[in-house]
Parts: sequence; structure tokens; C-alpha cells
Amino acid sequence: EEDLLNDVCREVVQQWSESQVVDAKEEREDEIQAIASMMEKQARIVVKPKEVSQEEKQRKAALLAQYADVTDEEEYPFPGPVETERALCILNAPALFRNTNVEDVLNARKLEREQLRDEFQKKKEQDKLQREKDKLAKQERKEKEKKRTQKGERKR
Repeated sequence: EEDLLNDVCREVVQQWSESQVVDAKEEREDEIQAIASMMEKQARIVVKPKEVSQEEKQRKAALLAQYADVTDEEEYPFPGPVETERALCILNAPALFRNTNVEDVLNARKLEREQLRDEFQKKKEQDKLQREKDKLAKQERKEKEKKRTQKGERKR
């Protein structure tokens, strides 16, 4: 019986391992199929090239020339006469784009200062009006007090 038991155990383990191998193969085939379908979908997607006008091409070329450090034609580290002429032309040419960040910040600060100055002036005027009102109210109270005391003295 022990021999039969060992044979049965071996057979069960062998069938189990074979089923695991078959499941693993099926999973791999499913993964391969999924990858293939994704690649087919990506192959179907066609990217249309963006049409760029001549003016945009010139602008881009000018920008690249303006900010380029080293190009293929330059002899590093000593530029030739052609490169120096090109650099001078770029420096003398009016820039297509102008960096206005500093100006924007300065203008914003100036505007903020002006607003603060106006607010301070308004507050100053309101305080002055309030002081005048308080002064008038104080005088009126004094006059009323005088009249009351004068009436009291007359009655005596």
C-alpha cells in the first residue's frame, strides 16, 4: 500500500505541475495577445505633421540664432569671421520677442504704491473730518452745559 500511496502522490504532483505549466503558458499567450493588440492600435494612430508657415519658421530660426551658444559651423572656442558677423547682425537686429517681465513687475509695484498712497490720503482726509466733527460735538456739549448751568443759576 505504501508503494501505491507514493505512486498516487507522484501522479497527483505531476498532474498539478503540468496544469500549472499550461496555465502559465495561457497567461503568457494572453499577455502577448494584449501587447500585440496594443501595438496594432498604436500603429493605426497616424500623427499629422503640423503645418508651419514661413513666417513662423523665420521667427524660430531667428530665436535659435539669437540664443544659440555653439553651432556646427562655429570653430570652438575661436569663432571665424562669418560667425562674428552673424552675431553682430543678431545683436543689431531688433528682437522679435522682448522680455517684459521686469517691466511688468515694476509697473505692478508702482501701481500698488499709487493705490496705497491714495488709500492713505483718503484715510487722512477721513480722520481730519472726524476730528472736526468731534471738535464741533465737544463745543456743542460745552454750550449745552453752559445753558443748563445758566438756567440753574437764574432759578436760584
